[in-house]
Amino acid sequence: MTQDSQYRRSPASLYTQVEISAAGQSTPHPHPGGLQAEQTELLRDILSSQDRSNELLEELVATIGAQQKQRMAELNQWKKANPVLAKNCRAAAEGLSQVQSEFLHKMTEEVSDTMEDLKDGEFVLTEFVDRFGPRLAHLNGIIQVLAQLSSVPNPADPVQP
Repeated sequence: MTQDSQYRRSPASLYTQVEISAAGQSTPHPHPGGLQAEQTELLRDILSSQDRSNELLEELVATIGAQQKQRMAELNQWKKANPVLAKNCRAAAEGLSQVQSEFLHKMTEEVSDTMEDLKDGEFVLTEFVDRFGPRLAHLNGIIQVLAQLSSVPNPADPVQP
């Protein structure tokens, strides 16, 4: 018999009967030791569930950590195999970051100039989102890819050329 099955109970046994009188006096539990045993068993059930949750979280962290390490190893291997391309990706990412800054500047000016129209008019807001949203999203995605492929030294990997 495992520890989990030893402490499992039916849902009906988890509830106790409570009597409430007009005088506010409580009636003692028919078996004083029974209530304490029931509470102890309930606390053991909670502890067992918490232990299982902790085990699952540890497994999840280990799995995600292993995937991240593998991804970083593959990325570093790609950078070593393509050092010129990695440097070019870095330059492109820096250039597009400047373009992104200018684009954000124009977008914030547009918001400042048309704030009332954006608040009041759904058409104006939709037109604004259609004009700026996709470009901003795609530009962010491209910059992220280029930055990941760039030759920025990784502090965790001291063997960078």
